Amino acid sequence: MGGMTAHPFDAPASQALLERALAVTPGGVNSPVRAFRAVGGTPRFMASGTGPYLTDVDGREYVDLVCSWGPMILGHGHPAVVEAVSAAVSQGFSFGTPSENEVALGEEIVARVEPVGQVRLVSSGTEATMSAIRLARGYTGRSLIVKFAGCYHGHVDSLLAQAGSGVATFALPDSAGVPKEMAAETIVLPFNDLAAVEEAFAARGSEIAAIITEASPGNMGVVPPAPGFTEGLRRITAAHGALLISDEVMTGFRCSAAGWYGLEGPYAAGAPDLFTFGKVMGGGFPAAAFGGRADVMALLAPVGPVYQAGTLSGNPVATAAGRATLQQCTPELYARLDEVADAITGALDTELGRAGVPHTIQRAGSMFSVFFRDGAVGNYDQARDQHVPAFAAFFHSMLSQGVYLPPSAFESWFVSGAHDDAAVDRIVSALPAAASAAAESFATIDS
Repeated sequence: MGGMTAHPFDAPASQALLERALAVTPGGVNSPVRAFRAVGGTPRFMASGTGPYLTDVDGREYVDLVCSWGPMILGHGHPAVVEAVSAAVSQGFSFGTPSENEVALGEEIVARVEPVGQVRLVSSGTEATMSAIRLARGYTGRSLIVKFAGCYHGHVDSLLAQAGSGVATFALPDSAGVPKEMAAETIVLPFNDLAAVEEAFAARGSEIAAIITEASPGNMGVVPPAPGFTEGLRRITAAHGALLISDEVMTGFRCSAAGWYGLEGPYAAGAPDLFTFGKVMGGGFPAAAFGGRADVMALLAPVGPVYQAGTLSGNPVATAAGRATLQQCTPELYARLDEVADAITGALDTELGRAGVPHTIQRAGSMFSVFFRDGAVGNYDQARDQHVPAFAAFFHSMLSQGVYLPPSAFESWFVSGAHDDAAVDRIVSALPAAASAAAESFATIDS
């Protein structure tokens, strides 16, 4: 920390903002995990971000390992993105008409992900998955959807069943307000269990429109698919005339230039029919997309009968940010992300091991997370079988030393190209004390 004094546990300016927020917003936040309920304490309200650092309203600086949950792959305020956004803003904010930027971003995505023939731009990952599901149902004339426990696909009614992430943080298996009829349209299976998928399709294959899966789940912590799992999903869906939807909202353009597909594909059984994207492709602005085989995409209005629309879809400022971000996602950038992730996970493993803390670190490209338990994690039940209080202790130790981690044990950690050696050193130097704090938490349970 370069001799910097530890940040105190209390954060008066953030607390004052939280009290204002509580009066006008449920829980004081606009997305639940931000509330710090899983770790306790006052959520930090951020004032600015530069490179790998965030500064909160109390003036405290943190190395950022959330990176806006993935989009800030270049770091905060990257000059090329600032320039592109400034140029776009000077031309107008929103037209409600087609514009060149949205065409250019679509071309960028199609060029990077080989199986994607066409894309439709939307404003959020939730919109992307919701639209992909509707399209799959329209294409197949079937209604059932298969998803996996612990995979989160946005807050779509039929997909909020054992959805991991924020839902796991609050220990809610499902959400109130979702009609039973909607939930009944979803079959929830254990991730990485091909036998369960085979069984579901043997029983109801003719009614199943699609399987939707996170390409490599990151919403129960990072739980990559077992070798052959994605291949098996493609084989089973193809045999039964169902579609395979690969949700790359988190992994898309983050794990590689072509996302998780770029690491694991191509598959002998063929590519997924549809993909959903978000996060990185928006460069920190609200932008997302779904796309895939041209014959499936041809069912979308105005060409086909499946309706989907959005006033801000393809917004010229958001698409300028996304395109500029993708253009900076070079082989050198991905090499640096891997290097940074190697350094942090290596030190994390060493320090937790030295402190005697049971732990498992898992990765998908440069995305990673730590589970406070022994043994590999392959599904949601295993992800939940960890010592969550140890994470809270670890989190607050890191926070007090100026490192901002995801405030939940069920989230992925993200790095950026702006994480230089100085930022990495600050993270690594904070780990021994945090590992000791986690060890103390385990000791409390054991005693």
